Amino acid sequence: MADVRKLAHEVWPYVVEMRRDFHRHPEPSFEEFRTTDRIAEELDKMGIPYRRFEPTGLVGDIVGAKPGKCIFLRADIDALSVKEESGVEFASENEGFMHACGHDNHAAMLLGAAKILNSIKDELCGTVKVLFQPAEELAMGAKHIIAQGAIEGADAGFGMHIFSQAPVGQIAISSGAVYPAADYYKLTVSGISSHGAEPQKGVDATVAAAAIVMNLQTISSREFSPLEPVVVTVGTLHSGQRFNVISNYAELEGTVRLFDEDLHQQIPGMMSRIAEHTAEAFRCKAELDYQFKSEILENDPALTELVVNAAGELGYAEMVAPAARTMGGEDFSAYTHIVPCAFAGLGGGGEAPQHSEKFVIDERALETGVGLYVQVALDYLSK
Repeated sequence: MADVRKLAHEVWPYVVEMRRDFHRHPEPSFEEFRTTDRIAEELDKMGIPYRRFEPTGLVGDIVGAKPGKCIFLRADIDALSVKEESGVEFASENEGFMHACGHDNHAAMLLGAAKILNSIKDELCGTVKVLFQPAEELAMGAKHIIAQGAIEGADAGFGMHIFSQAPVGQIAISSGAVYPAADYYKLTVSGISSHGAEPQKGVDATVAAAAIVMNLQTISSREFSPLEPVVVTVGTLHSGQRFNVISNYAELEGTVRLFDEDLHQQIPGMMSRIAEHTAEAFRCKAELDYQFKSEILENDPALTELVVNAAGELGYAEMVAPAARTMGGEDFSAYTHIVPCAFAGLGGGGEAPQHSEKFVIDERALETGVGLYVQVALDYLSK
C-alpha cells in the first residue's frame, strides 16, 4: 500500500510551484481561461484524460486497474476582484484581481493529488474524478458544471477549503449542516423627484430605502426563533443623483444566510412584505428580485467519519477538530444534494482573513491537503 504522506511530501515542491503560478495569474469567475489551460497542460503531462466545461473548468478521470466505485475530488479555481497588497514575491500580475480566498491553493493541491493517484492507479479499485470547478465566488459554478454532467457516475465527493486564520494544517470537519444557504437579492424603491428645497412636492425614495434597511433587520429578531441563526445583510444602498434633488429611485443589494430549509423558502415572502409595506408608508413602491444561490451544505456522516479516519492514517489525528458553523456560503453544497459528500476546512496559518487584500497562507499546509485528498480517495475506493 502506498505511503501517502511520503508521496505528498515528495510532490509538495511541485504543488507550491503550481500554486504560485496560479496566484500570479488570477482570473474572475467564468473567465478562468488561462487557469483551465494550465491545468489541462499539467493533466496532459500526467497522461490523465479530461473533459472541458463551457466556458471554463474541467474534469479528469483517473481510472484504477480494478473495477469499483467512483469518487470525485473538487477544487475551485476562480479569483476575486481585489487589489493585492500581500507583499509576496509572486503577487498578482493581473491588476485588480487576486486569489484572496485561496482557490489557487485548492487547484494546486488537487493537481498534486492527481499526480500521486495517477502514479498508483494500479492500486485503485474504481475511478477518481479530479474536478476543477469555475465560478465558486458567484455561487453558480457547481450547478453550472453539474448541468454539463460533471459528476455523472460519481458515488461520492470530497472537497476542502483553506482558511488563512486557522492553525496551519488543521483539518476541521463535522457531519450535518456546516455551511448555510447563501442567497442574493436586489430591492428597487421608486419615488418622485422634486427640488430639495420642496420635499413636499416629491416622494423621497432615499428615506423609504433607509427605513427598509432598518426594518429588514426585524426578520432575524422577530420572524425567526432566537435559536435559529439567520443573517440579512444590506451590502449596498445607492440613491439619488444630486445633493439638492429629492431622490426618485433607490437600489439595495444584499445577501441572506440561514440553515433552515423550510424557512429558506419563506424568506422572499417575508422580505417582500416588509419592503413593500414600508415603502408604501412613505408613498413609494418597492420591488424585490430574490435569487436562491448556494444551498445548505450537508456533510454525510459516514463520509465525515472516513475523512477523520483518513487524517488519522496520515498521522494527523491531533490536527483534526470539529468544524464550527459559519455563515459563509459554499457552492460545494450543490453536490451534497446529489451524492453523499464531505467538505473539510484546512488551516492556512496566516493572519489576514479571507477576501483581504493582505491574504496569505503558510504553504506547508498544502502538503497536508494533498495527502488528505489522496487518502480519502484511496480509503473510499477500498471499502
